Amino acid sequence: MIKTKYRWSTELLFQLVLIIIVFLFYSFDKNDPLIEEHEIVFFSTYVAAAMVVNYILLDRFLYKKNYIGFFFWFFVLISTVIVIEEGVLEKIYYPDTRGKYIPNIFFNLLDVLPPIIILSGFKFAWDAVLKQKELDEVKLKAQESELQLLKTQINPHFLFNNLNNLYAHAVEKSNKTPEIILALSDFLRYTLYECKARYVSINKEIEQLENYIHLHKMHLEGRGKVSFTSDIQGIGFQIAPLLLMVFIENTFKHSTSSQSDSIEIAIHLTVNTKGKLTFECSNTFQEQTNTESLSKGIGLKNVQKRLNLLYPKQHTLTITDQKELYQVFLEIQLNPLEVD
Repeated sequence: MIKTKYRWSTELLFQLVLIIIVFLFYSFDKNDPLIEEHEIVFFSTYVAAAMVVNYILLDRFLYKKNYIGFFFWFFVLISTVIVIEEGVLEKIYYPDTRGKYIPNIFFNLLDVLPPIIILSGFKFAWDAVLKQKELDEVKLKAQESELQLLKTQINPHFLFNNLNNLYAHAVEKSNKTPEIILALSDFLRYTLYECKARYVSINKEIEQLENYIHLHKMHLEGRGKVSFTSDIQGIGFQIAPLLLMVFIENTFKHSTSSQSDSIEIAIHLTVNTKGKLTFECSNTFQEQTNTESLSKGIGLKNVQKRLNLLYPKQHTLTITDQKELYQVFLEIQLNPLEVD
């Protein structure tokens, strides 16, 4: 309600200022700078006609794409203004000159149309700006809803995979089980609380990347080699949470699903001083049927959608599936960290 009142008061102020400006141009005469009564009266008929166009014809016909109805009633309205001007006002204010004859329709239109079209044109532009603003708000809300949906898909995805790993160690009565529980607890705390925000600091995300990689290293138990290096020069930047973890999870799953040993996984992350993030991830695998769907799973589709929503025209993603080597290359231009 308050927003509607503000919108109408703003529009009313806009219309008043516009009417005053147009009237000053309409009545300006360097030989006679004084504003006379007949100028106000004649211009008032144009304002009244413009208001009919702005708040009746536009809403009832033009915005509903009834163009024939709009132009028909617009023609009727202009004709009415001309009749009033020629048949009434000019006989009152110019009884001995203009009131004695009616000029041709062309001169009438040149006199009547410009101020009406200007006043109506600015109203049309005003409505177009408001409509675009509303569409932008709807689009933003839709994006927010989609992002929330994507997040709800990701968090259980990570949880189930890590619980499976924990279960395997528990069955084997591994001494690493308590360490895995502690690491998993820290990771869950991050996904449940920190990841509610659209962005997190790059430092927090890297800390959880290291924690997540450590979880998977314990699961490998010497069956391969995992390397993770990072070079973070720009610390004052933020990133959407869990973006990079999807690729890392896919990398480990891709290798462990097809190899029992000789697994090689390399992960490298850099952020330069201008906030450009470069992420490289590669893993070896054996070509087997149980790996064919991994590169097309829900996780990768999910992260690609999030990248398109959060970093439009600000990221480059290249996935290369070579013989026995799977590589991901990602570049993102990060946003500066917001300070509360």
